[in-house]
Amino acid sequence: MKKEIRMFGIPENEVNGMSECTHDCSSCGAECASRQAESLLAPANAHSRIRRVIAVVSGKGGVGKSLVTGLTAVLAQRNGFRTAILDADMTGPSIPKMFGVRDPAMGSDEGILPAESRTGIRMMSVNLLLENETDPVVWRGSLISGTVKQFWTDVVWGDVDYMFVDMPPGTGDVPLTVFQSLPVDGILIVTSPQELVGMIVEKALNMARMMNIPVLGIVENMSWIACPDCGRKIYPFGESRTARIAQEHSIPLLASLPMDPKLARACDTGVIELFSEDWMDGVLAAVEHCPGRTVG
Repeated sequence: MKKEIRMFGIPENEVNGMSECTHDCSSCGAECASRQAESLLAPANAHSRIRRVIAVVSGKGGVGKSLVTGLTAVLAQRNGFRTAILDADMTGPSIPKMFGVRDPAMGSDEGILPAESRTGIRMMSVNLLLENETDPVVWRGSLISGTVKQFWTDVVWGDVDYMFVDMPPGTGDVPLTVFQSLPVDGILIVTSPQELVGMIVEKALNMARMMNIPVLGIVENMSWIACPDCGRKIYPFGESRTARIAQEHSIPLLASLPMDPKLARACDTGVIELFSEDWMDGVLAAVEHCPGRTVG
């Protein structure tokens, strides 16, 4: 029997940001002296069989990680793969809105039931637990990290070929929790053409190397605009440095996405699954050939 889920039974004092250490490392994403040195990989829900986990990351916000996550999931589902999205961006969740999913998450005796999009993409996001989608998530880092881990351990994902994890920006608590707790098989780095791209990519690459996770490639968003009269590509940020940086690090530039009003409108109105361009084909190919994680 389905039942509505609120906040995974999180005590109200923790929701308000007043969490205290319980000395239970299995439910905490914080790094402290008392944490054991053994593997921190968390077991998935007993009713979940997830074959590949792909994290979508960036060193800064506003570059389009959620867009790339959503588009890649749409293509994977369209190509016959059973696909899921774990929205790990707790303070800026946007995945449900992009897919037009508004019903609250439900639960059963087996665990939390993910929501599904029109084409069957399974997803879990904090916005599916909030009473109003505009309610802010004002939590401390350890509580946010613990909730992300619960999205992995408590959600009944079922049979999934590819799970895409939409990460928050940067290299803080949540990315560390995801990389340590989930068996991430590969990383997609999202960036934009501005001069800061070098620093952004370097940060993401260095964290991936520290965690021993393969980088599948780079996706450059907001790369160009198509002239409405002649269709010629216009580069509003000037010459991009992304291709050169990708070559310097021996990783492929998988896609260069335009600034497209139709795509933006599709995301705003919850119909991203109507996407039909070929801009992301290289990304899906890289995901399909993901070599998997080397656990040392």
